[in-house]
Amino acid sequence: MSLTTETLSQNEIDKLLGHSTGVPAGASAATSSPGAPGATAPRTDLQVYDFRRPHRVSKERLRTLEALYERLAKSLEAWLIGRVRRQITLRLVSVEQFSFGEFTLSLPTPCAAYGFDIRNANARKGVIDVGHEFAFFLVDRLFGGGGQPLSLQRGLTPIERLAVRLVVERLTSLLAEVWHDYVSLDLELSTFESFPDMIQAANQDDPVLVGNIEASMEGQTSLIVVCLPFNVLEKFFSSSNRRLVQDVVTTEPERRMARETVEGSLRMMQVDVTAHLPTFRVPMRQLLGLPVGSILTTGLPTDASLNLHINGEPRFRVAPGRVGQQLAVRILEPHLSASPTASLP
Repeated sequence: MSLTTETLSQNEIDKLLGHSTGVPAGASAATSSPGAPGATAPRTDLQVYDFRRPHRVSKERLRTLEALYERLAKSLEAWLIGRVRRQITLRLVSVEQFSFGEFTLSLPTPCAAYGFDIRNANARKGVIDVGHEFAFFLVDRLFGGGGQPLSLQRGLTPIERLAVRLVVERLTSLLAEVWHDYVSLDLELSTFESFPDMIQAANQDDPVLVGNIEASMEGQTSLIVVCLPFNVLEKFFSSSNRRLVQDVVTTEPERRMARETVEGSLRMMQVDVTAHLPTFRVPMRQLLGLPVGSILTTGLPTDASLNLHINGEPRFRVAPGRVGQQLAVRILEPHLSASPTASLP
């Protein structure tokens, strides 16, 4: 068929639209769309997926995170009201996953970013940006000002940083508290930066968890941002929607093979085995006078049994002997103080 000389029939047009939009052949494209006649239905089953930054926050975990940061916001709000003597409202805006590069790009210049070390996680770092407007509001109130909105386009001075640091230290302690049931965080403030490009807490592509809390005070709003590295929270996310123990072996041959594998690994383990003479007493004056090469009389008979220790614990009573040119022991009976142990067949 030549497209330049022949006109398509309505039936051919319907077939073409059906193949291109997923509408069955013979059905009109207008009937597949609730919109204007002739309009095709939009595809709703496509999602954008970034393979460099896969989503690791499920819906169930996101609800838990929102509850944690809501608790953090309300706890900090109650503490702040008692310190600044003004009405302050903190509201959780979002908890999201970003790369660290995206996080730094989202910060304004200048910023008020305090870096902290996570001392129990191989010295990894996180960041808390208290917001430029909120930082100057805190400085004004903590130094006895009226709390009027300030619009100073500069970074904090060293004295102002120390004043705001008191609030950030309280925030870090509350952050460790809300995460305590899931991940232990030992946080210590270490750095301050006014320029986002100077923040060196992680690599640009490292995933981070960012909590955004909006602060409203005296007719002004600001954003408090809490950034934690994902690898520190691995324990929290690895247990999401998955059983920690799963029965992956179902058939009898597979269970027998798994048991043999475990037993083989156990039998290859190296343990310390030592033989000890029974306890005997010697006067201290005799020990003090022992020169090198002396023979110490134990008072024990020559056929006395020895105690065999396994990993420092007495397990058997044994008789000394020799096999060829090597020393050996023969097990006589279990030691009286030995605790019952499971034995492999």
